Order: sequence, then C-alpha cells, then structure tokens
Amino acid sequence: MQNTKPEIFFHPGLGKTGTTYLQYKFFPKLKGINYIPRTRIHKAIKKLQKKEQGRYLVSREHDRDFYSVTERFAKHFPQSKIILVFRRHDKWIASQYRRVTKNGRGVTFNEFIDVDKNKGRWDKEILNFYDRILFVEKIFGKKPLVLFHEELKENPYNFFDKIATFTNTQYNKNKLSLSSKHTAYQDRQLKAVRKIARKTFFRRDGINIKHTNGFERKLRKTFCHLIMYFHWLIPLGEDREKPLIAETDLERIRTACKDDWEKCQQYAKENPAENIT
Repeated sequence: MQNTKPEIFFHPGLGKTGTTYLQYKFFPKLKGINYIPRTRIHKAIKKLQKKEQGRYLVSREHDRDFYSVTERFAKHFPQSKIILVFRRHDKWIASQYRRVTKNGRGVTFNEFIDVDKNKGRWDKEILNFYDRILFVEKIFGKKPLVLFHEELKENPYNFFDKIATFTNTQYNKNKLSLSSKHTAYQDRQLKAVRKIARKTFFRRDGINIKHTNGFERKLRKTFCHLIMYFHWLIPLGEDREKPLIAETDLERIRTACKDDWEKCQQYAKENPAENIT
C-alpha cells in the first residue's frame, strides 16, 4: 500500500528569534512546499489532517508552552521534521522582557527572570535550550535542524540556504526583503510603560491583574502604546539614567547558560542540514 502521509516540517519557535520575519517574509517564498500561514496550532493540525499527501511547512511561536505543543503535534504527525531556532540566552531573555514590558507587565528584569533563586515570573528552566533539542529527538525519533538567530542577522542567505536544503525547497534571493518585521522600542519608552503599568496593572504580590476577556487585553495594549507615544510626558525620576536591564544581570545570564549555549552550537555543527534531510 502506498504511504499517503504528508511530508511535514514543523518550526515551533522559539519566539524572539526572528520567527515573525520567517513567517511573513521567508517561509511564504519557499518553492516546492505548501506553507500553512501562521494560525492557532489546533487549526493547523486540522488542516493537515485533511491532507493525505503533499509537502507542508508549519510555523508557530512557542516559549513556555513549547513542550506541550510540540508533544501534541508529535502525537498527530510523528513523521514531522523539526526546525529549531535559538538565540544567545541573555539576548533572548532580554528581548522577551522588552516584549512583556511593552504589553504592560510592570515588573523589573529581576522580577521577570531569576537565575539564582528561581523566584521570577518565568521559571529559569525556560533557558534550558539543549533540553528542547533532546526532547524533540525523543518524541519524533529524529534529529532536528538547529539554527541561530545570530546567523539570521549576520549571514541571512546562509541561514536561508540551510532551511532550503533541509526542506528540499528553493527561493529567489531577489524576491526577499531583509527588513525587520517589527520596530524596536526605545528604553525610555519601555521604562515609561513599566512605571505606569506597575501602578495600574500590577499588585504588590508580584502578580499582574488578570484580564477576563480579549477586549480588556486589547484595551491594555492600546493604553500601553499611548504611553509609548507620549513617553516624554512621563517623569521617570531615578530610573531616567538607569538602563532598562542592567549589564550585570545580562552577564549573570550569560555565565549561567554558557554550557547550554556551547552544547547547542556544537550540536548544530555536528548535525548540518545536508546530513539530516
């Protein structure tokens, strides 16, 4: 009997590693594969379940729910081949912090992540990238393609070539835009949001006030964007001259994650795209 299972490539993130750029500006330009546009994972699964054959690429953006989403996907499509993109730990978690601050989470960086006592809003386990590689190997029974955000920034076409080789696809360099999908916000803007959000959406016990519906979340984000637009009207006091994230805190992240980062880089070196297709 002919095997009619579709050939599937799954890119589950991580977020803040160029994922949005790939989803909007690169993946749709790949020739020789059907790209399922960014959608909720359950919708992507339903779409793929209707396809008996063909080649498909699914891309999502998962961080804290990486394990549960990836395991669920593996139960439906164990034949999938996985693409993982990482970013040096300190830069990655700093970018995540900037994102949550922009969205109105009025916490300091040390309240957000604490690699010493693990009392932050995000569990420090989130920084164990190599564990994700091993997890993917276990549930899919094959090695993933491991790439790095740094290469996407410094040598994008080399980065793209690796994905094209792994997925057996082609792309036209002349039709690619290398401009970023999102605009970076200034520290001054984010400090203004943090100050106001801490007084409005934040309780002293360290837990943000929860919103019960999507309208309230949209209202909060709209409010935060207004703060960023009029940030120059908000006095920052002693925070004005302080960095949004202290360099000593980033150095602590780099030191704590040094071995994990080296393991990920070595894995990528030992398992290039042409060897795991």
